Amino acid sequence: MNRNQSGFTLIEIAIVLVIIGLLLGGVLKGEELISSAKVKNLAGDFRNTPLFIYSYQDKYRALPGDDAAASTHLTGGTAATTPTNSIGNGVINGNWNSTTVTDESYLFWQHIRLANLVAGATSTSAAEYLPTNATGGTIGIQSGTSTAANSPIKDGSSNAIRGSYVICSSNISGKYVKQLDLQIDDGNTATGAMLATPTSGYAIGNAATATNSVEDTTSYTVCMGV
Repeated sequence: MNRNQSGFTLIEIAIVLVIIGLLLGGVLKGEELISSAKVKNLAGDFRNTPLFIYSYQDKYRALPGDDAAASTHLTGGTAATTPTNSIGNGVINGNWNSTTVTDESYLFWQHIRLANLVAGATSTSAAEYLPTNATGGTIGIQSGTSTAANSPIKDGSSNAIRGSYVICSSNISGKYVKQLDLQIDDGNTATGAMLATPTSGYAIGNAATATNSVEDTTSYTVCMGV
């Protein structure tokens, strides 16, 4: 007994393959757009933070965080008390990743928010007080130093990162780090104004990692001097 056999024709198979190709292309393009948006957002953190400093200085003739008259200038503002005898000296003292609520680098965020320069929690005890970047890492700032041991990151020649202020952002995957350095600096994550070091085991004075050693799936802390 003869049976009619049915199946896909070559044209139907070709159409299916084309559709699959289009879907895969769309997914890859979508991932590329997401990556681009994250890098743009991360770059914005580094570019915008200095503007907050200059705007605050223009308005109050003091540095945010270092403002000895913060309680007068800002409703609900808190003046820093640590490091001792450093308040109002024109330096944002304290490490960029400090969690000490009385440090200048920690109170920097309260001051610029109360000055209406950026949105965010103004209570230093709020869970969301410290700002985060597009990849969930922490953003911070401190004044620069010429001492490599006190620098957030030192370059490939063991020199302190250059800049009056240093902005740092943690937990950024290597693939974004490389794009970020290309977009903002010289494309080498161990030289120039922007440096990167692994977030795991991070400590002040860590050496920067050169671009050719940056792993796409490893998380890094990126700092830029301005």
